Amino acid sequence: MRCTVLGAGSWGTALASLLAGKGYTVTSWDKDHAVLDDIARNHRNERYLPGAPLPATLHANPDAAKALEGAELVVLAVPSHAIRPVIIEAKRHIHAGTPVVCVAKGIELDTLMTMSEVLEDVLPVPLHPYVAVLSGPSFAKEVAKGLPTAVTVAARWERIAKQVQDAFHTKMFRPYTSGDVVGVEIGGCVKNVVAIAAGISDGFGFGANSLAALITRGLAEISRLAVRKGANPLTLSGLAGLGDLVLTCSSDLSRNRTVGRGLAQGKSADEIQRELGQVAEGVRNAKSARDLARRLGVEMPITESVYRVLYENVSPREALTQLMMRETKPEI
Repeated sequence: MRCTVLGAGSWGTALASLLAGKGYTVTSWDKDHAVLDDIARNHRNERYLPGAPLPATLHANPDAAKALEGAELVVLAVPSHAIRPVIIEAKRHIHAGTPVVCVAKGIELDTLMTMSEVLEDVLPVPLHPYVAVLSGPSFAKEVAKGLPTAVTVAARWERIAKQVQDAFHTKMFRPYTSGDVVGVEIGGCVKNVVAIAAGISDGFGFGANSLAALITRGLAEISRLAVRKGANPLTLSGLAGLGDLVLTCSSDLSRNRTVGRGLAQGKSADEIQRELGQVAEGVRNAKSARDLARRLGVEMPITESVYRVLYENVSPREALTQLMMRETKPEI
């Protein structure tokens, strides 16, 4: 199988390495030519996956048309805000019947579309049934090391979900299939916002009680938004919901949790992301998820609080007080 991975950041590189390790012909593309050169010449990506050797069969090409030539599987692994411009450029080179798998987690700021909705907005109608999303508790560094990982692949056509599942399945990477595209996407997107709140809590030293409350109440508001968008609520108790939320809220590898810890220390989001050197999707998604929730009339107090800290200069401690002093109510 010929595969093209658009985006050579940490996650794109880890997935490209996984596919190449299965013996597929894999080509990475990215706008950062230095990263592609490192992959092609040194079989490394020291910018995003330092210390991780890559298969010699993983190729790189800065020309999108050439990178996509003959592709039988296309993986979109650029940040969520770059999905639209990248797929606009790529669509001319994607053949009919080719699965297009989006692994970016986000809601587009201007349109409030999920990533699959953005793809369907850009791609020709015959390609819409071939759109799939891959999400779940999966840090790139651990996947690159070959540590056991389980994720969810969602597509509207069961045949496409199964095809993508088979493409990625290895003895250490286990995808499950789902037909609930929107549930998988909302779970993957909004958990990043809750993880920022978890990082703030951790930065203040609030302990395990606070983390457990944030994860539980965060899952409740993620589920409300997803269900309002038409999701199956059971999806949010699975890998792309609770699984991804627990991972992102509790691990030091989480960029979004790191953002929260930095906010608790008085740093700005821009300063923290410069230090990270990578995108923390929760910063943008705090705004887009909050705006989508308001459009749909869904109450999301944790997301609203993170938004206020990031975009309205509310201090993290003040946001916490406002969150805790809301009117009391039944849990369910």
